Amino acid sequence: KKLAEEERWIRQGIKARRTRNEGRVRQLEKMRDTRAQRRKSIGQASFDTQSAQASGKRVFEACSMSFGFGEQLLVDGLNTFIARGERVGIIGPNGSGKTTLLRLLVGDLQPISGEVISGGRVQIAYFDQHRARLDLAATVADNVSDGAEHISIDGGTRHVISYLQDFLFTPERARSPANVLSGGERARLLLARLFAKPSNVLIMDEPTNDLDVETLELLEERLLDYQGSLLLVSHDRAFLDNVVTSTLVLEGRGRVGEFVGGYSDWLRQRPASAECGESLARPRRAKRGPTPQSRRRIGYKQIRELASLPARIEALEAEVAELQAKLADPALYKKGPADIAGARETLSRVQSDLETTYERWTQLEALAHQA
Repeated sequence: KKLAEEERWIRQGIKARRTRNEGRVRQLEKMRDTRAQRRKSIGQASFDTQSAQASGKRVFEACSMSFGFGEQLLVDGLNTFIARGERVGIIGPNGSGKTTLLRLLVGDLQPISGEVISGGRVQIAYFDQHRARLDLAATVADNVSDGAEHISIDGGTRHVISYLQDFLFTPERARSPANVLSGGERARLLLARLFAKPSNVLIMDEPTNDLDVETLELLEERLLDYQGSLLLVSHDRAFLDNVVTSTLVLEGRGRVGEFVGGYSDWLRQRPASAECGESLARPRRAKRGPTPQSRRRIGYKQIRELASLPARIEALEAEVAELQAKLADPALYKKGPADIAGARETLSRVQSDLETTYERWTQLEALAHQA
């Protein structure tokens, strides 16, 4: 548990940047080594992606696409072209429609206006954040092999039990029904399904939830080696920065912005984009705007707010860790669907709060350094 907390701390990086706590970093490295030695006896996740025949140059193209629920417009007139080999991250506040945008692009939902054109020879593998694509009544093995004893992997044949051992499922666990699995085990089973079939487009909706650090890092490596295209929704800022090459940002009121790079790149590019968005949304006022010097000043209230944010972030990180531990506990999955859905909804909300708080901290930090 201590290692998991430290891993989350180093991936978010706020204390490392603010206090240069090198002793804590060295302690984390020692814990990593200790855990690596201990895990040798039980193994480590090991998997490879399977690439299908290359898709056409165009993977997905949205043409004046709009979609919403009732009066809530999530996407308004989106035009975007996703080419072969692109790695696109989709980010936005909780409830902004990130999963909906994924489903629109792959054809699970139909836009209310405009269209989405899918390219030729597109073979999709889908990772669903709600694990809804798992058959909980079937065994772990049957979820991967559809009842067969062997599966085809990279032109060869492997026994499904042997294949599942790469994902840390013992033979006994592989023959168990999927409904007894913990949140982390369900995530690994979904990865096993995902990589058991050839694809040239990966659709991944919150794949990092419930994964241990080693599996998460291995997933990053495999996605970087993947020859196809990737559409990724994730709250993990470091994961997005390491994997994607561009981002689609749901900015509200149906606007979807396109940016080069990952999450951190979006934060650096965002101020100019936000200014443009404000000037389009509100008429210009006649009074003279602030001078460049005054725009760089940070006020007393902002200084106090900046000082309070690290404690707020640590509290939210602790709450996320507690909720993730709850979702990883097999006991939760013996309760009713309402308990599981409630825990996931709470985790999603707290992660969104954490993301918003980080963004505010980044804004104020930049303002303080400019002053």
